Amino acid sequence: MALRPVMVNIKALDAPAVGRFWAEALGWPAYSPGVTTYVAPDGGLVWPHPAAVCVDVVPVPGPKTATKNRMHLDLATTSASHQAELVARLTALGATPARVGQGDVPWTVLADPEGNEFCVLEPRESHRDTGPIARVVVDCADPRAMARFWGEAMDWTVHEVTDEHAVLRSAKGVGTHLAFLRTPDVKTVPDRVHLDLLPYPGDDPAAEAARLRALGATDLDIGQGDVPWTCLTDPEGHEFCILAPH
Repeated sequence: MALRPVMVNIKALDAPAVGRFWAEALGWPAYSPGVTTYVAPDGGLVWPHPAAVCVDVVPVPGPKTATKNRMHLDLATTSASHQAELVARLTALGATPARVGQGDVPWTVLADPEGNEFCVLEPRESHRDTGPIARVVVDCADPRAMARFWGEAMDWTVHEVTDEHAVLRSAKGVGTHLAFLRTPDVKTVPDRVHLDLLPYPGDDPAAEAARLRALGATDLDIGQGDVPWTCLTDPEGHEFCILAPH
């Protein structure tokens, strides 16, 4: 048994507007199957996508309160001019510069129209084939522990593990990377961004949830009520959901 990351879930006061922003940022169409706005390479509600982790923007009643999200997206670029063009285009669409203690770095840190941070990376050989989302990045205290948990939770391959960072990617070698970075930040409020995971056909979501609890996950009650997905946190408190196959 194993799970696949299929969506990055982003909470927003104005989900259609934030969804349109991310559609423009990624060069993907936006689709509204209901109250959420889904952004994917091919349009429509397609999950799992064979080569991408998609974006689902979900409406919530309250604004962002954390100083910095503990999960964010890094966007890939192919050249210095592409990086500059993307930063300028996204700024014109409502992105704003963000200071998160990054210092003098070759990437640009921005926030979407509701303050969710993301990075526009300089060209990197390791991201030449990822598509527009180079990495989903998670702040953590112990990258080695996160690699152990998430390596067991998902069918992705662990590629790098050090005291400072860990990197996972689809065993097929396609799509985005999932990176865990050691940071001094302490989690204080629920994040505005989290991963949604999907079981394989024939696997039981309840059994998968039980397996992850045995690995250190904890049940999470955010007032979701009776829903067909399961809300959990990993051993460091990062929220995620196990979806029901459709």
